Amino acid sequence: MAQRDLSRHQEKIVKRYYDHHDTIQANKLGELLSELWLAETDAARAKLWKRARTALTRLGVDDTKVAAVCDAQDAERLGKLIKSIEAGGGGR
Repeated sequence: MAQRDLSRHQEKIVKRYYDHHDTIQANKLGELLSELWLAETDAARAKLWKRARTALTRLGVDDTKVAAVCDAQDAERLGKLIKSIEAGGGGR
């Protein structure tokens, strides 16, 4: 990927994004959880669980916890894991 020159304003935007990356991912997980509850087809749920697994992995959650929640496709456990992440990274 080519190095690009960013303006100071753009650099600040990028820095803030990465400073709040965990919060952004936790919010995405919360939205995914809502979508999981509303999903009507198995295919839609499978796609959402795949996205949840990816988001949890990006947050650095322990692989065994990710596997336990996502393989069981347990939305309640996912909700508890998201809550612990939001409370201070308890999922790691």
